[in-house]
Amino acid sequence: MKNNVSLSDSGWNLQSSYTQISDKLFSELKPDAVTNPSTVIVNNELAEKLGLNLKGISEEDLSNLFSGNSLPHGSKPFAQAYAGHQFGQFTILGDGRAHIVGEQVTPEGEIFDIQYKGSGRTPYSRGGDGKAALGPMLREYLISEAMYYLGIPTTRSLAVVETGEKVYREVPLKGSILTRVASSHIRIGTFQFLAAHKDYEGMKSLLDFSIKRHFSNLKFSENLAIEFIKAVMQKQINLIVEWMRVGFIHGVMNTDNSTISGETIDYGPCAFMDHYDANTVF
Repeated sequence: MKNNVSLSDSGWNLQSSYTQISDKLFSELKPDAVTNPSTVIVNNELAEKLGLNLKGISEEDLSNLFSGNSLPHGSKPFAQAYAGHQFGQFTILGDGRAHIVGEQVTPEGEIFDIQYKGSGRTPYSRGGDGKAALGPMLREYLISEAMYYLGIPTTRSLAVVETGEKVYREVPLKGSILTRVASSHIRIGTFQFLAAHKDYEGMKSLLDFSIKRHFSNLKFSENLAIEFIKAVMQKQINLIVEWMRVGFIHGVMNTDNSTISGETIDYGPCAFMDHYDANTVF
């Protein structure tokens, strides 16, 4: 018989260093409470990598945890603001249906963002309902894990839960929340957001934070900004080459979906092209 593990002693070691960069970059708020959550899948292999022990937690506690009804110890949830060039237009954006619950520090000292996707409206929802349907969340879980095991840099998926609620698109669908894991959610669009607001002090703080988080080898460079741009460009080049290697097509490859870490993010409209056809789009 398994010993029960409580949420408080399951290995959570959260910090929120991102919120120290600039007040413009986030809004603090909790995920929406949901009525009757149930766990669909939990990625125990990834949980172990994060230093989490989830196997002894009850089904009810897991469902409440990954729905946002219960937050892990140390969580200070927030939604991010960022910008993006989308389909030829520059737009001010942000997490319209997602909350970062914290940065998990693993026993090895690695840092990963833990984000709930489909967790409710935020100041950046722009008329959206802040929710997600089960099908797209399972798609992101499956494809992101496939990409990881294909050796392609990617965000990963820790869990999917049903919320017990309906979301309304063309038809009523089962509501769902995905727990996404990323080495960070800093986007090219994060820098664009601060530039659009002429917050140059904030951009300098974001640059210093980004170098510390992802490019510590650059810290003694004579011109940090130039070397940072070169490093981010190389990350993007390497990522796109890997996509082409397996015929992966990202349907919303905009600067809000371009992470400085070079990880694939946002598995919305996307697919693998089995046979080359220049007219194929998703």
